[in-house]
This record gives sequence, structure tokens and C-alpha cells, in this order.
Amino acid sequence: MTRSIGVRALRMLLTILLVTLVAFLLTKVAYANPARSLAPENASPETVAQIAASLGLDEPWWVQLRYFLFGGPAIKGVRTGLFTVPPSLGYSFREQRPVLDLILEKIPVTASLAIGALVIWMTISILSGVLATRRPQGLFDRASSTVSYALLSLPVFVTGVLLLYFGYYRLTLAGIDVFPSGGYVPLTESPGQWARHLVLPWLTLVLYEVGVFQRVVRGAVLDVSSYDFIRTARAKGAGWWRVSFGHALPGALTPILTLAGIEFASILGGAIVTEQIFGLDGVGRLAVRAALTGDGPVVIGCTLFAAVVFVVITAAVDIVIDVRARRAR
Repeated sequence: MTRSIGVRALRMLLTILLVTLVAFLLTKVAYANPARSLAPENASPETVAQIAASLGLDEPWWVQLRYFLFGGPAIKGVRTGLFTVPPSLGYSFREQRPVLDLILEKIPVTASLAIGALVIWMTISILSGVLATRRPQGLFDRASSTVSYALLSLPVFVTGVLLLYFGYYRLTLAGIDVFPSGGYVPLTESPGQWARHLVLPWLTLVLYEVGVFQRVVRGAVLDVSSYDFIRTARAKGAGWWRVSFGHALPGALTPILTLAGIEFASILGGAIVTEQIFGLDGVGRLAVRAALTGDGPVVIGCTLFAAVVFVVITAAVDIVIDVRARRAR
């Protein structure tokens, strides 16, 4: 087990380093002359050259990568050496602040969105998915399948816009002020307002994810229902609820947990569309803003954050699945 965790940790590290290198090189291609975009519109070539020098952009790309990883030129042209304290994933060209600080400020927003949506969609998916196995091809099963396919056919941005239109605009016109148009209120400031501002964004993600997970739960539980331990439980007189939720569902958790980990990591890495629609200033919106303004270090930092979240969560899910498999032997 220890060796397996060590191999996974090494694989995670290599993946993160590879993502960092690729993201760094892609930003160099996409933003060939960021100093020009940072300079005033009528700036002279000498001014542009000074900006490039102050940010270390006049160095070869491999030197800039070393600065990014191990520390390097700081903002305002102060050279800090090659191996001093790392500049916290570099400095934002626009904000002139450490990229890590910017990301840490946005994580509570994205985490609130991702965790809340995960709890809701998993609850609905498990209940409806297991209930659909009670009478396969029955009325509820067919109805839930139709709803799932309909939800899957709607892109997230369409669902978000529709919810914003009906949940905020139309209700507000009718004098019913239930949901705000967007924004975020910290949980520590007001739990009620925190949830109120996130209901529509949660629903945007939930409606899509339920379409996926409901079918996954149904299929996994149906597969397990033919196993010997399920037939034994039924032969002992266990009722349908006990057999389904107490025996079949735990035995079907492997594909459900795997997909849940992947989807949760993807959202936690930045729910770009949802955050843009509802004005949530999270990691996804930070990445979009940085990409549009040519803020390369922030783009790299957000990409690296998403990669770290993804590999850590998927590795944790793999470990949980392996532990369950070992205990089942």
C-alpha cells in the first residue's frame, strides 16, 4: 500500500511539472510580447523594453521558467536572485501581486459552488438512480431516463441563462425578490445570503450533473443486483430498501465515486461558464480575465491550480477505492 501511494505521488508530481511546462510554453506562444500590451498605447520602444526588463521578459524562456519556479525578478525591476524565496507562482502583470494570493482569494467562491453542487447532485442522483432500479423499464425508470437525456442535451450556459432569466429577471418583474442576479456573500458573513446567492449557480451545475449521474447510478446498481450476495440478502427476507441502499448501492460505489471525483475536481478547478454567468468572482473567472488581458503568470497559476486539484482528488478517490477493494477480499 505504501509503495502504491509513493508511485502515485511520483506520478502526480510528474504530471504537475508537465502541465506547468506546457502551460508556460503556450503562454509564451499566445502572448509573444506582453510588455507591449502592458505599456501605454503610445509608448516608445524604449519604454516597452524597460517594462520587459523589469518583469524579466527579456530573458530566454528557460530562464523565465526558472524564475517562475524558484524565484527571480520581482515587480518594479528589483532583481532578487535566482534561488531566493519563490514569488508565489510568479507575479500578476496587471495586479502586481503574487499569483498565489490572487488564487487563494478566489478559492472560497469556487469551493462553495463546487461542494454545494456536489452534495445536491449526488443526493438527487443516488435517490432517483436507485429508485429507477426497483422496476426497470417501468414508469419511473422511463420518466427519469427521459429527463436525464433532456438535461444532458442542454449546455451549461443555456441552463444558466434560462435560470437567470426566469429565477431572477421574471420573478423580479413580478415583484418576487427571491434570488439575486449574481455576486457572492461569504459564508462567515451571512449563511442565509451565502446560500441565496448560490442557489441558481448550484442548480445550473446540478441539472447537468444529475443527467449524467442518475444513469450511472442506475446502471451500476443494476449490475450489482445480479451478484450472489444480493440474492442471498433477498433470500434472507431483506426488504427492497435494505437490499438496494444497504447492499447494492455500497457494492456499486466504485464507478460512482470515480466519476464524482473527476467531475468535482473539474468544477473545483474552475467552473468558468457558471462563474461568468452569475458574476461569481472565483478561480474560473480569474482565469478568463487573465487570458483576455494577457496576464500570463495568472493563466499559468490557474492552470497549475486546476491540475493540482485534479490529480490530488482523483488520486484520493483511487486510494479510497483500493482500500475498499482490499477490505472486500
